[in-house]
Amino acid sequence: MGKKQRHTHEFLGSTKLAEPGEDRHNHRFAGVTSEAIPIKGGNHVHIIRVNTDFLDHHHKLIIKTGPAIPVGNGKHIHLVRGVTTFNDGHVHRFVFTTLIDRPLV
Repeated sequence: MGKKQRHTHEFLGSTKLAEPGEDRHNHRFAGVTSEAIPIKGGNHVHIIRVNTDFLDHHHKLIIKTGPAIPVGNGKHIHLVRGVTTFNDGHVHRFVFTTLIDRPLV
């Protein structure tokens, strides 16, 4: 038998604005995290690897989530905070949370 599959989370968000004047813009992104990666203390994290939308350029988000944050009824989310890759002369900061795992269960 193979390894036990662990859960994933959906996510979506927008980067913070970057660049001045007429070039000021942000990007959107959405996807699904990696499977859960166990960490010390019985918690877990996930890896996010996704491209933003394209506005004559795009950026990548490659980051590890924070540990699980309980939200009640045995459910949890993860905080994600970081900076995109450097493209078109700039980066974008971002802060978002994953969606609740298995919201209908």
